[in-house]
Amino acid sequence: MTAVDVRQQPPAARPPAPAGATVWLTGLPSAGKTTLAAALAADLAASGSAARVELLDGDEVRTFLSKGLGLSKEDRDTNVLRIGWVAATLARHGVLVLASVISPYAETRAAVRALHADKGAGFLEVHVAAPVEVCSARDVKGLYARQRAGEITGMTGVDAPYEAPEAPEAVVPTHEQDLAESVAQLRALLAERGLA
Repeated sequence: MTAVDVRQQPPAARPPAPAGATVWLTGLPSAGKTTLAAALAADLAASGSAARVELLDGDEVRTFLSKGLGLSKEDRDTNVLRIGWVAATLARHGVLVLASVISPYAETRAAVRALHADKGAGFLEVHVAAPVEVCSARDVKGLYARQRAGEITGMTGVDAPYEAPEAPEAVVPTHEQDLAESVAQLRALLAERGLA
C-alpha cells in the first residue's frame, strides 16, 4: 500500500456559510420566545444548515452579563443593549444569532437594530405575539403568579409597559399556531433573506 502525502491533497470543498444576522425574538414573558428559538436552532441543525447558530436567552445573559441590574427602565434598557451588542458582534462574524429577549421598549429595540447596522450585520425583529391572558395561563416561570400574589412588581405587560413592534419582519402568533408551524414560518423568513 502506497502512503499518500496529505499535504498535496486539496482541502475538501465546504459550502460557504450563510451571512450572519440576528433574529431578535421579542414578546411578553411566557409568549414562547425561548421555546421557539431552541426549536428553530434544532431544526436548522437537523436540516444540515451551514449556518453557525448561537442562542442568546435574555434571562441567562442577565444572570452573567447584567448581574446586579434591576427592573427599572434604565436597567432593562442597559440589559437589552448589552445583549444587542453581543448579538451584533457575533452576527458580524457570520453567526446566526437567535436572541430571545423581552425587550419591552421600542426605542431600545431600534437602538439594537442600529447597533447591527453600524456593524454591517443583519437584523430581523420577530414579535412572538401572544395575549397577556395566554401568557399568564402558561406562566412558565411562575412570574405571573408571583405578581398576582404581590411578591413582585414591574411585570412586563401587567404593571409595566410592553410596546409591541409596529413593523417587525415577522409576527408569530404562538397562541394560534403550534411550534412546528412557528418554526416553519421563521425558516421561510430566513430562506427568503438568504440566511439558512
